[in-house]
Formats: sequence, structure tokens, C-alpha cells
Amino acid sequence: QVQLVESGGGLVQPGGSLRLSCTASGSIFSINVMGWYRQAPGKQREWVALITSGGSTTYAGSVKGRFTVSRDNAKNTVYLQMNTLKPEDTAVYYCNLKIQGYDYWGQGTQVTVSS
Repeated sequence: QVQLVESGGGLVQPGGSLRLSCTASGSIFSINVMGWYRQAPGKQREWVALITSGGSTTYAGSVKGRFTVSRDNAKNTVYLQMNTLKPEDTAVYYCNLKIQGYDYWGQGTQVTVSS
């Protein structure tokens, strides 16, 4: 069984920064994709950033240049550094792990950007 545990959410002012972390445990294969999705109130869940086990990254257009996804394979941990945060970044952020066609999700962590 795979478990994902997130941390790092909170309240931040516009223009501020936060870093999210997510550690995976259980039957983790070395070849996988980890990343982040988010869901704002009344909206569908959307992908934010993904990173392969080889380090290749992709970003949604709305966060490119402001967010950075990284990972530590030895720790099975993925990070999301979020800079220049905007009110529209307010959402519940979910960690995601893709292994052999299966998706696993964390419990979500709230990020609120407000003055």
C-alpha cells in the first residue's frame, strides 16, 4: 500500500512564498512520476507541476516561472516551492504519485493567499 503525507500549507500574503513537501511510503517503484495538483472552491482539480524520477519537469502555464517542483529520490519526497503567490493560487494542494498507470493521492493541504 502506498501512502502520501503532505506538509507545508498555510496562510500567506500576496507576493509571499511557501514550500510544500510530500513523502511517499509503501511499495514505491523507482520509476514513477510525482507532482502536485490543486483544487479551488467550486472548481475542478487541476494539475500544477510534475516531475519524473529522472528529474524532468512540467508546469501549468499559470504557475510557470513562479513555482518550482523538485524531488529527493532517496527520501521518496517531492517538494513544491511557491513564490510570488497570488490570491488565485488559493486552493487545497494535493500530492500525486503515478506508478505503472495508477494514481495515488495525499490528503491535501490548504494554501490560502490573502492580505
